[in-house]
Amino acid sequence: MQQRPLGRSGLSVSRLALGTMTWGHDTDPDDAGAQLKSFVDAGGTLVDTADVYADGEAEAVLGTLLDAMVPRDELLIVGKAGVRSHGARRRDSSRGHLLRSLDVTLRRLGTDYLDIWQVHGYDPATPFEETMAAVDHAVSTGKVRYAGVANFAGWQIARAATWQQAWPQRAPIVAAGFEYSLLERSAEREALAACEALGVGVMPWSPLGRGVLTGKYRNGRPADSRAASAQYEQFVLAYLDPRCSAVVEAVLTAAHGLGVSPAQVALAWLRDRPGVTAPVLGARTADQLGEALRCEELELPPQISRALDDVSAIEPA
Repeated sequence: MQQRPLGRSGLSVSRLALGTMTWGHDTDPDDAGAQLKSFVDAGGTLVDTADVYADGEAEAVLGTLLDAMVPRDELLIVGKAGVRSHGARRRDSSRGHLLRSLDVTLRRLGTDYLDIWQVHGYDPATPFEETMAAVDHAVSTGKVRYAGVANFAGWQIARAATWQQAWPQRAPIVAAGFEYSLLERSAEREALAACEALGVGVMPWSPLGRGVLTGKYRNGRPADSRAASAQYEQFVLAYLDPRCSAVVEAVLTAAHGLGVSPAQVALAWLRDRPGVTAPVLGARTADQLGEALRCEELELPPQISRALDDVSAIEPA
């Protein structure tokens, strides 16, 4: 797998990241181990997790695999904090919550540092300087190597990056995560431009449009799919409209012509978009992951990329 620089930093990462959101919930530890082995064997180095994934179980499962399956220093682990799974306050980027969450994450993982740590959402209830000071503290103590943000709007990314660049002793923002795919291109309005201007690497999540770009919902909702579960139904339904269906049909046509899977087409398109560093690829099973990883063998012909650009284009803001 090819490596890319992460933003305006000296860190090189694999151009696909392994997501762990389903680990400890839909993906059992054995299958998680198989996913990690498949990813590393393919040359992947970047693994994404968060303290709220499966209420911490995703981190715990990953922790059991570090060193036992893959040496810790061969992986670049992305952690996140700032979201609460329970309670009235969904976003909490206060210094106390962030630093407590970081310590819990490190204990679950069985490591003494994170390679990249992202503030998991913009919290309007906490003074911005308090949040950024907590990030600086995490880096200065060695618990975090590089800092980032996730699910920030374009202006919020710009605010965080410029604030941190104002003084040399502050930890620069080198990575941003947000949803981006053929079905969700609103990041192109502001977030991508902010990242490019300020040297922030982009790690898009849900690169397969919440699973819709695989074509699995073309003829209904499979019983074992997210759309068939009460927990994730609304998450998927947003992309089961006529516009998204037209995009899916275009992806299926391209995949048929190239002799590859729809997931590989969708991933190759996103992987090669300007400004993108590493799409975060999540899968419930090792087989699903293995098929998707074969997108590394695919370079989309320019005419197919242009056709996908056209059919998925968004309205001007």
